[in-house]
Amino acid sequence: MKERKWRLGDRRDGYLIRDIDPMHFITPIIYPGRCNNEAYISETIDLTELNKYIAKKNSANPDFKFTLFHAVVTAFIKTVTLRPKMNRFIANKRFYQRKEVTASFVVKKQFTDSSEEGLAFIHGEDSDNIDSIHEKIKSQVLMNRSSKKDTTSSSMDFITMLPGFLSRLIIKTAMVLDRHGIAPREFVDTDPYYATVLLSNLGSIKLKSGYHHLTDWGTCSIFCIIGEKKITPVFAPDGSYEMHETLDLGITIDERLADGYYYSKTVRLLKKLLEEPELLDTPAGKEIEY
Repeated sequence: MKERKWRLGDRRDGYLIRDIDPMHFITPIIYPGRCNNEAYISETIDLTELNKYIAKKNSANPDFKFTLFHAVVTAFIKTVTLRPKMNRFIANKRFYQRKEVTASFVVKKQFTDSSEEGLAFIHGEDSDNIDSIHEKIKSQVLMNRSSKKDTTSSSMDFITMLPGFLSRLIIKTAMVLDRHGIAPREFVDTDPYYATVLLSNLGSIKLKSGYHHLTDWGTCSIFCIIGEKKITPVFAPDGSYEMHETLDLGITIDERLADGYYYSKTVRLLKKLLEEPELLDTPAGKEIEY
């Protein structure tokens, strides 16, 4: 995203939208909480072409395999890049355009009940495609599975060691600073709730897709749950059907960002990218027909 000159009212992570229409100006004042303005969208992706595409990508035997998760993250980054209203957020009852497209997710260091979790943060660029996103995810996963901790986790560890009254005071102060866009970088640099989209790959632990709430902390306005793959009947116009492997996505969005028509076209684009996966090889900023 092109850098703009800073103006009064801008935040560290976003530009104040000054030419907003009256309805969207008033909506955050009447409905100030992100949690109270959630819209949930469920979408099913036919994996027929995507499975072939991933198999082709892995035919060169990379040391870090391509997966469905890499495809979904890349599709979201390209979708939001081409649909910029999805990269807006509301803070302190005002609309902002985020300065970059980002995606975040939690990395389980080991698949055990007692294992720690790390926080991964991907910074998208207009030139990104699935290959570059694959490398960025690889870097984040390897870092999180090492002994190194991200800044947000380290900050939380420090706060929990303080006396209760002091930790509560620090957290409440941080919430006030968060509302005004001046929370300390140590709190937000890798905080998943400051990303454009937060993804949870429940399919990797054999769970179905479903709804997940947003939060009033941070600026994240999109949450995506990736479910477990399943076999589903896919119907043709004449009523005949074939059994295909499919993937369910559960997407929760802040409904104040745009209207239903804009969301509909956005989901249509996301679905097209995943069902015609060769498009994931194109740069995120390159327009496509859909």
